[in-house]
Amino acid sequence: MYYIQKISSEEALLLIQYVVAQTGEGKPVAISICGPEGELIGFLRMDGTSPAASRIAQNKAYTAAVDRTDTMKMGARMRGNDNPAFWGDERITGFGGGVTVVQNGVVVGGLGISGLPEADDERLAKEAVKHVFG
Repeated sequence: MYYIQKISSEEALLLIQYVVAQTGEGKPVAISICGPEGELIGFLRMDGTSPAASRIAQNKAYTAAVDRTDTMKMGARMRGNDNPAFWGDERITGFGGGVTVVQNGVVVGGLGISGLPEADDERLAKEAVKHVFG
């Protein structure tokens, strides 16, 4: 039997709570957490967040988890010679704001945030992971 490590539902809730506390009113975001296989564990679309941000946040978390790299780095690859159209996965995104969650050298999931400027999504996602996982 093969076991995988992944973000727990409790940890997903802590990530969501941290992001909500940091953004406050007037800066609504969508927050998505996936396990290492890309399956959704937790999601919140704050009041006032655009519907597009919901899908983008989920795709950011998915990309960070399944490709095991932050989406900002994926975006740099995509702007080079690595065309994502050939990857066969329409959910892959290069927008910053999707970060891997690594524990003991193993990717246990991804966190995606969307709704703020790209650099702010990225910063907040990294802060949330650091806050919850150290």
